[in-house]
Amino acid sequence: MSATPAPLLDVPGEPSGPADIRLVVTDMDGTLLDDDKRPPATLRPLLAELRRRGVLFSPASGRQYATLAEEFADVAEGMVFIAENGTYVVRDGVELSSDPLDHATAAELARTVRGLAARGVDAGAVVCGKRAAYVERSDEAFLAEVRKYYVSHRVVEDVTAVDDEIIKVAVYDFGSAEQGAAPALAPFADSHQVVVSGEHWVDVMNRTANKGAALRGLQRELGITPAQTMVFGDYLNDLEMLDAADWSFAMANAHPDVISRARHLAPSNNDHGVPRTIARILGISL
Repeated sequence: MSATPAPLLDVPGEPSGPADIRLVVTDMDGTLLDDDKRPPATLRPLLAELRRRGVLFSPASGRQYATLAEEFADVAEGMVFIAENGTYVVRDGVELSSDPLDHATAAELARTVRGLAARGVDAGAVVCGKRAAYVERSDEAFLAEVRKYYVSHRVVEDVTAVDDEIIKVAVYDFGSAEQGAAPALAPFADSHQVVVSGEHWVDVMNRTANKGAALRGLQRELGITPAQTMVFGDYLNDLEMLDAADWSFAMANAHPDVISRARHLAPSNNDHGVPRTIARILGISL
C-alpha cells in the first residue's frame, strides 16, 4: 500500500455540496479490493452510514453470487448483488434478474477451450451455473484461481453435461487473456459478448448481458436515476455500467479504456479509492 494516498483528481462541474446519491455500485477486484484481495478497513463503517442515509450499496462483479454473499455476509440484508458480470442479480436470496446462456453455446465454448488447451495454451473453462460453477480441470494451480471467485464450485467429468441453468462461461488463462484465450473465443463475438474481465480472465455471455444492463434494470425497478447513481470500475467488463451513472469513476489503476470512458477519476484500489471518494462526495467523515 502506498505510504501517501493518491489524491482524488478534481473534475470540472463537481458540486460544492454533497450530491444526491441513492445508489452506489462498485466492482470488486482491482476496484474495491486491494491487490491482496482485502477490503478497505473503513468499508464496514461506511456501509453502516450509507444504510443510515438510505443509500443502497451494490457490489457488481464477475464473481459468482455465492462468493459475493459470503464476502458481505454480515451486511447482506437488503443489499443487491450484481453477480457474474450482470447475468445474475439477487437481493435477499431472491433473483431480481438473470440472462441465461443456452446449453448448446455453453457446451461449444467448453469444447473450444478444450481445443485451446490441446494446442498448448494453459487455460481452463469455468461453466457458471446459478447453483455452482463447474470445471473439468482438477490441478491445484487452476483450482486455486477458481476458488478466489467461485466459492461454490464442483469438479466434474464433463462440463457440457451439467444440470444447472448456465449464465456465463469464464475462461482462466495462465498467460495473457487478451493475447491467448480472447482471440480463440473471438468467433463467438458475432453472437455473444466476449469480454476480457481481468489480466487472466475472459467471460462469454449473451450479447444482452453486462453490468450496465443489470444496473439499468435495477435503476428502473428502484426509481433511481443515473444522476443519483455512483459507479466505480477498473476493467473492460465495467465499461457499460460506467455509462449508466453520471457519477462514474475509473480507478487510478484502471485500464486506459476505462479511464477514458469514465467521467471522473478516483485514487487506486490500493489507496482505498472507493470509500475515500464516496466519503468525499457524500460528506461522510471516516
